[in-house]
Formats: sequence, C-alpha cells, structure tokens
Amino acid sequence: MLKLVLRVFPFIYIVAVWVMSSMPDNAVVELPDSSWDAGIKESLHLIEFGILYVLLVLALLTFRGLSAKWNIILIIIASLYGIIDEIHQSFVPYRSATMIDVVKDITGVLVASWILYSAYHKKRFLKLGKLLRKIKEASTR
Repeated sequence: MLKLVLRVFPFIYIVAVWVMSSMPDNAVVELPDSSWDAGIKESLHLIEFGILYVLLVLALLTFRGLSAKWNIILIIIASLYGIIDEIHQSFVPYRSATMIDVVKDITGVLVASWILYSAYHKKRFLKLGKLLRKIKEASTR
C-alpha cells in the first residue's frame, strides 16, 4: 500500500498545483496584511517545487536507489514542471509569471535535491538518509 501511495502522490500533487495555478492567488487564502500575504505567497515558489522533487524521489525509491543520474533526471522533471506552471499562470487572469518566479521554483528544487541526495548518500542529514534508505528497502522487497 505504501508503495502505491508513494508512486501516485507526485501525480496528485502535480494536478493540485495545476488547479491552484488556475485560480486567482487569493482564491484559497488571503491574509489581512497584503504585504505579508504577498511575501508568503512569493516564498511558496521555493517550497512548492522542492516538495514536488521530494515526492518524485519517494516514488523513485519504490523502484531503485537515488543515483546521480536519477537525481539529475528528477531535478529536470521538477524544474520543467515549474517552468510549465509559470507559462500556464501567464494565461490565467489575476495571475502573473516572471523569470524570477522560475528562478525561485528551480532554486527550491535544487535545495531539496541537495538535502535529499546528501542524506541518501550519507554525507549529511544522517537520520533523513536512514529514513530514505528504509523506504527504498521496504518498497523494493
């Protein structure tokens, strides 16, 4: 069951991102202070596609380990989806798309990849790496 959830969840997340990007930025939540609202929503670019990368890694671990080759492939997939999402937002009324948003999307992916790849290969974040290797072992049996 865990294997199925880990494999399907990235696709659910991709659809959720697409749906949220199709709405005005205040459709789900709007903070009373507009400067805080804008700041928090802008910083979410760093997190949103980092999360996608993490979900893709978890799905990958149900098949195989996180090699350098697969790390780069997942970075490219998550980053390309960030670019596609920005293009999509450029056609949505009340939304915007900028190159700085693309840079923030890719930065989030790169930070997440550095953390997970380092953890998986026992260079840093040892507890996280242990958890990732356990997921791989449990899923690939």
